[in-house]
Amino acid sequence: MRTVTYFFIFLNLSLAVFEEPAVYPLPFLVTSLVEVLCLLVFFGRLTHFAKVTHRSVFWKDTKNICIMAAVLLSLTDLAIYGVLRIYNVKSIRWSRIVRPIFLINFAESRQIRRAFRSIRNTLPEITYVFLFFMFSLLMFSLMALKLFGERNLQTAEGLPYFRNYLEIVFDLYVLVTTANSPDVMMPAFDFSSWYALFFIAFVIINTYIFMSLFLAVVYNNYKKHLKVIFGG
Repeated sequence: MRTVTYFFIFLNLSLAVFEEPAVYPLPFLVTSLVEVLCLLVFFGRLTHFAKVTHRSVFWKDTKNICIMAAVLLSLTDLAIYGVLRIYNVKSIRWSRIVRPIFLINFAESRQIRRAFRSIRNTLPEITYVFLFFMFSLLMFSLMALKLFGERNLQTAEGLPYFRNYLEIVFDLYVLVTTANSPDVMMPAFDFSSWYALFFIAFVIINTYIFMSLFLAVVYNNYKKHLKVIFGG
């Protein structure tokens, strides 16, 4: 039963590869029939569990409620999408986001639920470090706007350079990953090589200090909660 459940969960999640917009598109009738089959298996699994469980225990279990709601939402969305498709009305399958619920909430997925519970307990404790990082990013973005915004600099493509605050925040956020380094600083560097110090300071503080601190806090707290959950 566990193998069958996991197989249909995997099949249900794999439909995203074949549904529009898809990597390997299949006819809507094929994907919809496969999804209905998966949902029937999930509902049958839930019905079987209800048969061997006391009614009060069954309805108090949040996992069962989540699975039932996910099945109903998926069927409703599938029906609406099919009707709109008949009338050539373009729509989006919003119920795709509920498919991981089946992976998490079946009784066989206890280890996955423990991992998610550990992540949930870790999030509040890393909030302060994340807020410090965002404060640093916003302050550096404000300094970049004041340093470069009034100098009418342009990028290699001829676009305005560091004149919009939100675009600066995004560019510097990408710079934390070093994905746009050193391209992001070249217009300022061409204007004056001293401006390179601004970007060097930004990378040292945010990439090497804040990111290392952030990852350390995430790792330590996640490990702590994981030990508590598993009783280690």
